[in-house]
Amino acid sequence: MSGLFAYLTHRPKLIIVLIVCALGLLPVALWLDLRNISDKALEAQASDLNAMMTTVRSYYAKNVVGRIISTDAEIQASHKYADLSGAIPIPATLSLELSELIGDQRTTIGYRFISDMPFAHRPKHQMDAFEARAMADFRAQPHPASTPLIDTDGTIFNRRIRYAAPVVMGGACVSCHNSHPESPKHDWKVGDVRGLQELTIHQPIAANIFSFKYLLAYFVASGIFAATFAALQWRQTKEIGRMNQDLEAANDFLSGISVKLARYLSPQIYRSIFKGEKDVLISTERKRLTIFFSDIKDFTETTERLQPEELTAVLNQYLTEMTAIALDHGATVDKYIGDAILVFFGDPETKGVEEDAKACLRMAIAMQARMRTLNAEWRKRGIEVPFRIRCGVNSGYCNVGNFGSAERMDYTIVGAQVNLAARLESIAEPGDIVLSYETYALVRDIVDAKEMAPIHMKGIARAVIPYSVEALREGPETQLAVISEHAKGVDLYLDIDNLDAPAAARLQDKLQLALERLKAKGQNSSA
Repeated sequence: MSGLFAYLTHRPKLIIVLIVCALGLLPVALWLDLRNISDKALEAQASDLNAMMTTVRSYYAKNVVGRIISTDAEIQASHKYADLSGAIPIPATLSLELSELIGDQRTTIGYRFISDMPFAHRPKHQMDAFEARAMADFRAQPHPASTPLIDTDGTIFNRRIRYAAPVVMGGACVSCHNSHPESPKHDWKVGDVRGLQELTIHQPIAANIFSFKYLLAYFVASGIFAATFAALQWRQTKEIGRMNQDLEAANDFLSGISVKLARYLSPQIYRSIFKGEKDVLISTERKRLTIFFSDIKDFTETTERLQPEELTAVLNQYLTEMTAIALDHGATVDKYIGDAILVFFGDPETKGVEEDAKACLRMAIAMQARMRTLNAEWRKRGIEVPFRIRCGVNSGYCNVGNFGSAERMDYTIVGAQVNLAARLESIAEPGDIVLSYETYALVRDIVDAKEMAPIHMKGIARAVIPYSVEALREGPETQLAVISEHAKGVDLYLDIDNLDAPAAARLQDKLQLALERLKAKGQNSSA
């Protein structure tokens, strides 16, 4: 069975051919059976008619021809022909005796002659309900000879049809019966119903069931085929069900693994790997990217004032918020280095070098804005020293791809441009965003920036001119609301948006005092 299952499973066209052949054989089997039934019915009818004709011929030879040949007396017709030399039976007697002879033949055709008014010496005929109804109906009809009565009865295994026709008196019959002394009636008229003759045909269905041998053979073969096919389908269904369960379990496992792996990969990298767009091979390519670096100013000193549990919660919240902003702007999150964040734009998805740089700038400003909100929340929780982040942005060519070994690799970027972004971040003041000239050239139409003093970097021969972002030109909601100045003798970080009215009033007094003292110092220096 398993071999047949495997054979048919891998050959669906063969199954289709078998079904078509089976459907095509049905009319063939039905035609063969109908022909067989027709042949048997004709044979049975021929046999029954032969028996009837033989009986009629024998009766005629014995009681008519034989009696005429055996006597020299005058031939006469009489119902007592057996007692008279040379006499032959009258039609009624002929019908009565033939019905008895034919009834003894045990064929499927029966014949009976019935009269409710027999001659005096003959026994009265017993009639059933059908025969009595037929006799009454025939006598009630004006022309009974043209309207036979038919009745069908029996069981589902043996059907019977009864055909009753009236026996109508003719002229000779009327003369004979009206003059005969034993006639029950002497006023017969032409057209009167003398009796009836009944033909009964039996059709034993049970005996003919096996006449459908071809159809039965077809159904048996079809049943076997259907049972086999159903068994194969049931087995295949169970096998498919088991496979589906295994697949569901495997899918659930892989889904859980993929969700966990997604936490360790940037969403763009995760999607490209699982969609098959990137192979997990050690390979890199050179692309022009925009790189973003940020960290928290004086993070070590700040963390010394926090308990480990609180530090963990605050740092994770910070990284979560910054990552969400980065992903919203289409950045690829490369890695976290303690409190530092490295992201880049331009791979594996890019909107073009210029748009990638602008998206990075908008992301940096959104991060600084979100930090002001977070610092306000943390102050309410008792964290006195705020987190102040510095951001550096650079655009240039980098090697991007899978770095590492066949056993462990990391999707990241390397090159001097990455180091430059980190250096720009290191010279930025808390709350500031510093751009390289390459990035500033790409975003200058949407940003106001101040040129800073040139810097020199190892590995870069030319001087690098950084630009400090002051504001975006895209709307007041994107302006930097932080005033920051850090130098020898000054450490100013002013977040205007997070000042409430009392704090603003106190700060105004402090700044006014600071301004007066600065003016006084300037006057003393001039003197």
